[in-house]
Amino acid sequence: MAGPGTLTISIHNTSLYPQLLSIHFQSLNQDSKSKMPKNMDPNHVITIDQEVETMTTQMKESPKLLQKSAGKLSCCIFRVPQSLVEINKEAYKPRIVSIGPYHYGNEDLEMIQEHKWRFLNDMLTRTGKPLGFFMNIIVKMENDIRDSYSESIDHFATNDLAKMMVLDGFFLIELFRKVGKLVPTHGDDPIFKMGWVSPFLMRDLLKSENQIPFFVLQKLFKESKHDKDTPTLQSLILEFFNYMVDRKKNVLEKYENEDGKHLIDFFRKSFINTKNRNPGSVNPTNENSVSPEETKNPSLKLIQPATKLGIAGVKFKANHQADSFLDIKFQKNGLLLIPQINMDDFYSSFFLNCMAFEQCYFHCSKHITTYVVFMGCLMSTSADVEKLSHKKIIENYFGTDKEIAKFFKDVGKDVAFDIKNNYLKEAFVEINKYEKNGWHVQWAGFKHTYLSSPWAAISAIAGFMLISLAALQTFFTVFPYYHK
Repeated sequence: MAGPGTLTISIHNTSLYPQLLSIHFQSLNQDSKSKMPKNMDPNHVITIDQEVETMTTQMKESPKLLQKSAGKLSCCIFRVPQSLVEINKEAYKPRIVSIGPYHYGNEDLEMIQEHKWRFLNDMLTRTGKPLGFFMNIIVKMENDIRDSYSESIDHFATNDLAKMMVLDGFFLIELFRKVGKLVPTHGDDPIFKMGWVSPFLMRDLLKSENQIPFFVLQKLFKESKHDKDTPTLQSLILEFFNYMVDRKKNVLEKYENEDGKHLIDFFRKSFINTKNRNPGSVNPTNENSVSPEETKNPSLKLIQPATKLGIAGVKFKANHQADSFLDIKFQKNGLLLIPQINMDDFYSSFFLNCMAFEQCYFHCSKHITTYVVFMGCLMSTSADVEKLSHKKIIENYFGTDKEIAKFFKDVGKDVAFDIKNNYLKEAFVEINKYEKNGWHVQWAGFKHTYLSSPWAAISAIAGFMLISLAALQTFFTVFPYYHK
């Protein structure tokens, strides 16, 4: 039955369908207008034809927040996924300085922004090259720069983008040069005189959203370099961050010509053994990979916490000779060697932002993610953290043992991790095998149960003596009968 305001027509000429549909919807629209509330504008009603036109236009538009080119090798600077942001909302936001377009113009970061112009002026005065020379260099790299960001930065015009890259790029380069004592520093420069600035600055420069392409830094460094300057940009960067991580000079020298997609990627790579950079690489301290058959092994799974592994006979020792905190080894005798690490605000921020980058960038290895997952398995509770701290594996500058356990537990949430394709897969297999098999498990369980304290040991010895005496008594009772 046709409702009020509805036009019903029986036709056989299909060419009249569009016109009749238009009449039909207009009639419905007129009826709906009469039923609209008095405060609603009838002009807001959209016909199907208008909606189709809008949808067709939208289908032709390119995504802005995550460009369709975000999966390319060239795209390497991402917005952190909301699922990770919700775990730690402050971990990915810069606190005192903005680098690149994602946080550009943030009023809370204006204090350091003003000093960038001073650093730029220092460089121009020293080199004698005009500012336009460097601006033109960046303009020629515009397309490559835009392709480096997963989020559209089309709202930045060519000149604005070039200005940002020159200003931010030379701020970083001059900062590294000043700290490396290649160029003079003003005696009262607040960037270096105020103690609170440096820790925040170092953390901000390694935020995954706070990056510019590494090729921009390299080009600006090369064009502003004095002929007598011998250190590479990479060596200056490593020296700058070494105030926080304190690595040996011979270790840093291995990476003085290393490359990267941006600052955090380069610094991340400086902890990874150069022989094993592919996503499916094996333990950097052991070149023997797990065979395809081994990936089906039931032992290839996550490991138990440190306290449970200790009961099963696994022993823990700090490896002070390791070049990197990633160099974890498990020996056949049940000894798990883990490099010492100072857990503090710098490392926690570094881990979070490295993992965000590894989760977004398909074309890199997942070493930091693997390490954090592995250590998170070991440190499930505060008792596990206490055990590793007692072995000098964890130096706690982060907070309580419970806070460290919570950090690693939270970081592992909503993280894509491939147990069959990571650099520690052999360690996962061998530790699980050791825990489940062999006499050492029973012996370790006996020691934990009966020899864990002096009183337990005394009770065990007394029980053993009673059993021995009872056995002897039985023997001397039965022996005469059989001997006779």
